[in-house]
Amino acid sequence: MVTETEIMSLRSRVNELEERINFLYSKLGIAYGNNATLVDPRIIHAIRQGNKLEAIKIYRELTNTGLAEAKQAVEKIESSL
Repeated sequence: MVTETEIMSLRSRVNELEERINFLYSKLGIAYGNNATLVDPRIIHAIRQGNKLEAIKIYRELTNTGLAEAKQAVEKIESSL
């Protein structure tokens, strides 16, 4: 049987690993979207350059989605940055 102390230790370890992953992603310029998928760095770069239209275009090419859906997704990505 797992003890409360073991559970607390595992939670602590998971938190530490999440912090390390977030640090690495920030250094590499990679972000997670709201649906827990990796966001292409070109989209992040376009957003940071103020070129939302380019970001939408890249998103559409990668995901084969319509304009409205791509715009909504890029706006969600933008708000998470």
